[in-house]
Amino acid sequence: MSAPLWPAPLAADPVDATVPLPGSKSVTNRALPLAALAEAPGTVRLALRSRDADLMADALRSLGAGLTPYNESASSVDWTITPGPLRGGARIDAGLAGTVMRFVPPVAALADGEVFFDGDPAARKRPMGPILGALRVLGAEVHGEALPFTVRGPVAGGEVTLDASASSQLISGLLLAGARFEKGVTVRHAGPPVPSAPHIRMTVLMLREAGVTVDDSEPDTWRVEPGPIAARDYTVEPDLSNAAPFLAAAMITGGSVTIPGWPERTTQPGDQLRGLLSEMGATVELRGEGLVLTGTGRVSGIDADLREVGELTPTLAALAALADSPSRLRGIAHLRGHETDRLAALAAEINRLGGDARETEDGLAITPRPLSGGVFHSYEDHRMATAGAVIGLAVPGIQVENIATTGKTLPEFAHMWARMLGGDR
Repeated sequence: MSAPLWPAPLAADPVDATVPLPGSKSVTNRALPLAALAEAPGTVRLALRSRDADLMADALRSLGAGLTPYNESASSVDWTITPGPLRGGARIDAGLAGTVMRFVPPVAALADGEVFFDGDPAARKRPMGPILGALRVLGAEVHGEALPFTVRGPVAGGEVTLDASASSQLISGLLLAGARFEKGVTVRHAGPPVPSAPHIRMTVLMLREAGVTVDDSEPDTWRVEPGPIAARDYTVEPDLSNAAPFLAAAMITGGSVTIPGWPERTTQPGDQLRGLLSEMGATVELRGEGLVLTGTGRVSGIDADLREVGELTPTLAALAALADSPSRLRGIAHLRGHETDRLAALAAEINRLGGDARETEDGLAITPRPLSGGVFHSYEDHRMATAGAVIGLAVPGIQVENIATTGKTLPEFAHMWARMLGGDR
């Protein structure tokens, strides 16, 4: 059965809206395992409620942690987390969540028996070999090189070298559990530059906030000392990367969008939207009410290295396809190993609509051309689906395949999009 098609709304007027965003997936899916490994019960407030976050919660429950929800809504939840003895015998469903398939195996290596991991068919293609090999070096018994695989402790910890050029999550996963390893963990990266480095900085900061000693003074080396992880009352920031399609809407329509709660200082890579969208022609201001972006209805092309902010690529590619000059998006070869091969998918879908997008060795070259309506395939990738919605604002007749896949990080996306276009101030 083919996936349902969602008629992407065409913008009739400039957007004028305030768009509150649910919590950051990246922060949520780090805060939950840290709380599950802590020395006492704690809370994680305003956590994202989405498929990826729910899979993380389910995985930690399966391993023995107690997670009790309160203050629930469709897109957020407050959790009380009670750490418990980590138990084997669990079966973990990673879905398509890179954070689950890479952050949970090191936790599972602390359990008292074997833990089985699997996920969606597309997840079985995602890079896992480096972190599974690292767990073997650190003392765990691991069967498999990709999903499905099994992990059995005990894990002693120590030093390990791996190539994390496919994903920064390969490093963060080891760091998050490293304080609970008998010897701690020292992780050295050997290979091409690690993408999405801000996400490693996020991991290090959250560990330090939980009382863990982390030394990252040497390039490409991270040392986590063994010791307790402090229980905390943690509040999750809004997901800044998820602001991208809504801010893009203001640019395309010549309108204004406000994202409330935008932090003045953050480790979230999505904060780089401020500079990137300014370079593409927007006026961006951080005010008391939040981040305010005002567009002119014209979009300028951009030449940008997105190595640290690869998750922004689909929205920026959609804007580039509608711009008034060519764009080069660089440093993102690692996107070929995400939920789908995002570079091939973006080129295929933009070209299918009459555009001119070409894959390069490490990114995309996009030359704007008049686009026409048609089906924009999502490839079960939430950011592909939102990119289709962005193009649909300016191009009549765009139909996005399976808009529900946005539930990975934005479970209410279609309703939020409609409210924004309705001028929800």
